Amino acid sequence: MGRGCEDRNCALPLGFPQDCSDHECQPMEEPMFGLIDCSTNIISVFPFLVCVTVIYIPLMLFGLLGNILTILVVWLRPHMRSSTYLYLSSMAVSDLLILLLLPLDLYKLWRPRPWPLGDLACKLTMFLSECCTFCTILHITFLSLERYLAVCWPITAKTLVTRRRTRVLIVCLWLGAAVSAAPVLVMVGVEDPDRRECRCTHYAASSGLLSAMMILSNMYFLIPFCILGLVYSLIGRTLCLRPQSSRKDQSHRHTVKMLGVIVLAFVLCWLPFHVGRTIFSLSLGTGIDRQETHMDTNSNLDMLFYLSAAINPLLYNLMSTRYRHAVHSLIHTYSPTQSQQLRMTLTARHSTTTM
Repeated sequence: MGRGCEDRNCALPLGFPQDCSDHECQPMEEPMFGLIDCSTNIISVFPFLVCVTVIYIPLMLFGLLGNILTILVVWLRPHMRSSTYLYLSSMAVSDLLILLLLPLDLYKLWRPRPWPLGDLACKLTMFLSECCTFCTILHITFLSLERYLAVCWPITAKTLVTRRRTRVLIVCLWLGAAVSAAPVLVMVGVEDPDRRECRCTHYAASSGLLSAMMILSNMYFLIPFCILGLVYSLIGRTLCLRPQSSRKDQSHRHTVKMLGVIVLAFVLCWLPFHVGRTIFSLSLGTGIDRQETHMDTNSNLDMLFYLSAAINPLLYNLMSTRYRHAVHSLIHTYSPTQSQQLRMTLTARHSTTTM
């Protein structure tokens, strides 16, 4: 799932497990910022939360700017509307939504309760996070399959891969991700009116729904991971056996290289995230002292989660000359100096025609 729905808090900032072996946790009506309150044990984590905030805010701004530029470049530049960039622009929408939810996660990290937005907002934000997570994974997988067809079966790709079909498929990917994430609407909520905390419900934990969703989430990573490994092995083998004669082959190599870097970043960000979360989920209730370990690990894994949503536009800019030129063209077109020059030109033409 998106992030840490399995946590069990007792007046703790988000991501802190209840671990009070010698003292009973006394719920606080208004927990203090950056403090763990466990009866007589108070541990200040204010510097840690400040560090996380200092990292999260620039990451969010950088990711928002990059993903907005990607969407604008594809939809305002007709020559950028190839099937590959249609996938990338849709994936940018998914990453943009994930980053827009980051302030709420940051708020919950500082102040886990009371949740200020109500039960419906709690359900919708967690659902949207999960849906976008699944959607990003599906986009990377189907984009790689499309590249496999283009490189290994070029004649078939010309028939099957069209812009219209790509748009229809993208809509289907979003619908599939939404259906897969739908159980989250039942799993999370604000159960206790006194504590008002957005978290997994007791029903989700007792019914086995939480475990089932954890399995689904891991399958959403493991199956695409295997598919991507197979697909890029076949693409690499085909390109190695084929002579580098035509410009089309060189274009394929360049595109595959860019996508390979994107997939590598995806694996590096998501593999630790899934492994760490699964280990923590399996260790719940074992009585092991995990207070500091879980605090550090959970925040680092969340950082990787948001890094994966922010880094893709930077990779496009580094790896694709076509994308880089399109971004520069877009920025120059809508820059103030360019707009001023355009107005001066139009004014001069109007003056000439009226003379």
